[in-house]
Amino acid sequence: MNRHKRSYPLYYLVPAGIILTMFFIVPTIMNFAYAFTNWSAFNKTIEFNGLDNIYELFASGTLLADIRVTIVYAVLVAIFQNIFGLGLAVLFEDDTRLNRFGRTLFFIPVIMSALAAGYIWQALLKTDGVFNQILSFFLGHDVAIQWLGSPRWTIVLVAAVHAWKWMGFSMLTYLAGLKTIDSQVIEAATIDGASRTQIFWKIKFPLLAPALTFNIATALLGSMNSFDIVQAMTAGGPGGSTEVLNLFIWRTFGKGLYAQSTTMSFVLFVLVTVIAIPVITYLRKREDKVL
Repeated sequence: MNRHKRSYPLYYLVPAGIILTMFFIVPTIMNFAYAFTNWSAFNKTIEFNGLDNIYELFASGTLLADIRVTIVYAVLVAIFQNIFGLGLAVLFEDDTRLNRFGRTLFFIPVIMSALAAGYIWQALLKTDGVFNQILSFFLGHDVAIQWLGSPRWTIVLVAAVHAWKWMGFSMLTYLAGLKTIDSQVIEAATIDGASRTQIFWKIKFPLLAPALTFNIATALLGSMNSFDIVQAMTAGGPGGSTEVLNLFIWRTFGKGLYAQSTTMSFVLFVLVTVIAIPVITYLRKREDKVL
């Protein structure tokens, strides 16, 4: 034990600690502090103004609307991403050459730029985009569906694109979970006459509880901090129906209202914390019951 401590002294952590403090801890504390000031491009001095920023933002109604959009968007992404990822994991579970190629193919979107992916899908879904051209070819007449023009359904499409971007990551997590299942358990169930569907839902899926917890938590919390895909595809439209909170923060900061934008960042932090703790706690308790 002493030799181990001498080999890895704690002062090796100092450089990383300094970087973490300078670029994360200090900015985070300053962000929370500026949320209670009048900091903006229009004021020469920065003064404490208490809860005025919070009162103004909630009174306007825009912040509440964007919080609602952000929560709906995050829930949709979590559902889609896990359905896509789990489906791909089951499809490519066997270690064949074709399946390994398929895993690689569906993982490519994960390493793509999210902004680039958003612009690609925006081009595909335009009124004169590829999707409508394909439909026009097969139907024999011009199709001009406004895929990104519905205040009700556009957020569903954008959430599906976000899930498509990250489904390869969820797929690998589920694949890792499937590989940890004892083959003897599957063989015993097969001998007892269980079908593949029964084996999956009664044995495999319950044993994937840790992977499900991880994927739901990362998808839900990651999508609540989304910005690039939404900005590229809709820029918050139509009519603000896809304006997530980070997009509102970015626009507010661009107007020179720095204190208001930091206040919204603080609200987003609280929102993520309030949602994350009960969700993760529930999923971990579910793991204990299943496993």
